[in-house]
Amino acid sequence: MKNKNSYSNKKSFFEGWYFKQQFGDDSIAFIPGINIDKNGLRYAFIQVITNKESYNIKYDFKDFSISYDKLTIKIRDNIFSKKGLILNIVSSEIKIKGKLSYDNIITIKSDIMGPFALFPFMECSHGIISLHHIVNGKLNINNEEIIIKDGIGYIEKDSGKSFPKSYLWIQCNSFKNTKANIMVSIADIPFLGFEFKGCIASILYKEKEYRLATYNGVKIINYNENGLIIKRGKYKLEIEINENYPQKLLAPDGGKMIRTIYENISCKARFKFYKKDKLIFNLESEKASFEYVK
Repeated sequence: MKNKNSYSNKKSFFEGWYFKQQFGDDSIAFIPGINIDKNGLRYAFIQVITNKESYNIKYDFKDFSISYDKLTIKIRDNIFSKKGLILNIVSSEIKIKGKLSYDNIITIKSDIMGPFALFPFMECSHGIISLHHIVNGKLNINNEEIIIKDGIGYIEKDSGKSFPKSYLWIQCNSFKNTKANIMVSIADIPFLGFEFKGCIASILYKEKEYRLATYNGVKIINYNENGLIIKRGKYKLEIEINENYPQKLLAPDGGKMIRTIYENISCKARFKFYKKDKLIFNLESEKASFEYVK
């Protein structure tokens, strides 16, 4: 495990991971992470979000440890890794115990940040750990047992100082009778004294990844709480959000979890992808995850 002293010189810093699982009509995501404010005050947390509710459980920083080489995060009796989760969350609002296993992880070939991954001073850096994997196991949530068989999972991470002041994020890997994995993020990015709207998008369809990003010439045509349109060369992606009932989450601002954002972990959306005027796919899902912060 990484020595916690590795964080001793960091201030105004956060690091968090997003482990999502979807099964049947249900979805649940666990967000373990750490925050260090400008004075060096440190703590760990686990956020939980479902279709209907969200929770934030705070932990002492000494309860946190991490192994980066295998991505194994431990917060007290909870373990989060690419192999699965062991959960022992106990708070006044929610109790979750269980064990989930992950199989058949699909990753992207290169860093989603592209050349921006080389700049250590980015306000927020984003990473995709698993576009898609299979989830099996059991959860006990407030004494209700849930069995997950052949569920669908997704893992990503964020780190830096703060979430962007305004942004859109959408991710979906659950479609009927079709395998596709889509993640798009559009945000206001401060960089070397000025600001620009940046975009990163990965579309995996029929074992081919299409990357539409600021660093390879993407154009942001439009985006708002109802969806987006982006283009890169002969490719165009259109997303329409048809249902949006978000839950409250906390997000970092200057290393402190003091900002409120809203995420819908499972909403209806339509995805259209074109090559020139030819439609590559037209897919609908009831399990898209979506955040929009204006």
